[in-house]
Amino acid sequence: MQSQHEPVEYHPRALYTSEERRRRDASPWTLVQGVLAPVQFAVFLISLALVLRFLATGEGYAIATTSIVVKTLLLYTIMITGSIWEKQVFGRYLFAPAFFWEDVVSMLVLALHTAYIAALLAGWLSAVPLMVLALLAYASYVVNAAQFLWKLRQARLETDRTDQRHPPLAGELAR
Repeated sequence: MQSQHEPVEYHPRALYTSEERRRRDASPWTLVQGVLAPVQFAVFLISLALVLRFLATGEGYAIATTSIVVKTLLLYTIMITGSIWEKQVFGRYLFAPAFFWEDVVSMLVLALHTAYIAALLAGWLSAVPLMVLALLAYASYVVNAAQFLWKLRQARLETDRTDQRHPPLAGELAR
């Protein structure tokens, strides 16, 4: 039993077990996610500029709308492939403990982007409210992207710590 004066050590759960890390590194979906994420972010930045331009000037509605649809299709693609990746790495399609909160926020991101598409197709909103809805969807996407960047950083730090504890054998250095 610890006395009151002994420091309590905190050991957070590793993001990946060694087996999950092995499956992550072997999965082709890891590369797919690594390619899709920056593509989606680039499309987001372009689309954001187009949406803001429309809101500021009233010009470019069609191109702004097209960019939002393209961004949304990329989001659906990255969510589907990300679910496949999560199944391969963690054994479940969504809400694996290591990515639970990222998946929760992803559901909000999907809901807002889908609401935009539904409102656009059904004609429920005029141009300006549609663009405001797109901005809300984009704000949730920024939060979600930040979550995933944080997890990427954690994974890299975790890998660095693991590599320091288990340096490669002499034969592995030659590879």
